[in-house]
Amino acid sequence: MIEGVRRDHARFRQIVRGKIKQDLKKYITHTEMFGRKGKNVVSIPLPQIDIPRFRYGSNQGGVGQGNGNPGDPVGQGDPGDQPGEGQQAGDKGGDHQLEVEFTLEELAEILGEELALPKIEPRGQKTLKSKVDKYTAIASQGPNSLRHFKRTFKEALKRQIASGTYNADKPIIIPIKKDLRFRSWKADINHENSAVIIYMMDVSGSMGDEQKEIVRTEAFWINTWLRSQYKGVETRYIIHDATAKEVDEDTFFRTRESGGTLISSAYKLCEQMILQDYPPSDWNIYPFHFSDGDNWSTEDTKVCIDLMKNSLLKKCNVFCYGQVDSRYGSGQFYKDLMEVFGPDDESVTLSRIENKDGILASIKEFLGKGK
Repeated sequence: MIEGVRRDHARFRQIVRGKIKQDLKKYITHTEMFGRKGKNVVSIPLPQIDIPRFRYGSNQGGVGQGNGNPGDPVGQGDPGDQPGEGQQAGDKGGDHQLEVEFTLEELAEILGEELALPKIEPRGQKTLKSKVDKYTAIASQGPNSLRHFKRTFKEALKRQIASGTYNADKPIIIPIKKDLRFRSWKADINHENSAVIIYMMDVSGSMGDEQKEIVRTEAFWINTWLRSQYKGVETRYIIHDATAKEVDEDTFFRTRESGGTLISSAYKLCEQMILQDYPPSDWNIYPFHFSDGDNWSTEDTKVCIDLMKNSLLKKCNVFCYGQVDSRYGSGQFYKDLMEVFGPDDESVTLSRIENKDGILASIKEFLGKGK
């Protein structure tokens, strides 16, 4: 019975998984469809799938299965004597939704399969050492809670046989203090790949709510994929107009300023973060910059390109720039970067996102190099 339920549950989840893959573009572009259920689980409503239910034949009897009409109350009395409250009944069925919980790891697998994303190969020997204590050793001293009864019994048996006190007809084994054995730990050093994602975004007046929603959506899926590839991932946020500053995630997506735009201010702060906190020999580094392509001057664009060539690109796995189209933005910065780095530069990924429908292609551009 239990095995049958497990098989049915596994089959049902495969159906749900296939439905999500089929409509992946819709789920990616509508972040309101995701309700977080804790740190590592999301809840996805699937209105197209009916909940499985029992179906009875016409000869079934019992409480609640007799003759009657829809809407008749259950219980004694004439239905006409029962006053009603609330809204008037409609003539159409309700919109039923089934919420299915998925872990972020499962979502990452679905994303990777659908977009054919390659597994990321960490640069060089970028690993952090972590000490893990495993109870794989045996000691002659320790607390009673860690006493190893089998090894203690074995030691007592060996001692009694060696001393000639063991009686095979009456095999009574009584451990003494020197027979006691305890579980003990052994420190193992694991080498774990770790990464940091540094998000930068223009928050000047030309970046509106629609553009920020696109950035928020892409950031969710970028985080989901990179966290599936690395043991530890840190995330930092930088906003900029004419100046740049580090903020938390909530401020990152809600702030809007009215000043001008100096993109180099964000790149300088990003460089400072890396130098202070993330040695390239230990970290896989992913800067993502989003803007509508406006910059204060061509001189500042030259400063940005110099920072990328001489510093950032040497320290990062890949530098990603996403240009979110805006009716107020010129889009020039994308053109300037394309002239310098081109579409085939392995250290830089450039992506233009015209609207929400372009999010899926942009994610594939950013993550498709496997770096």
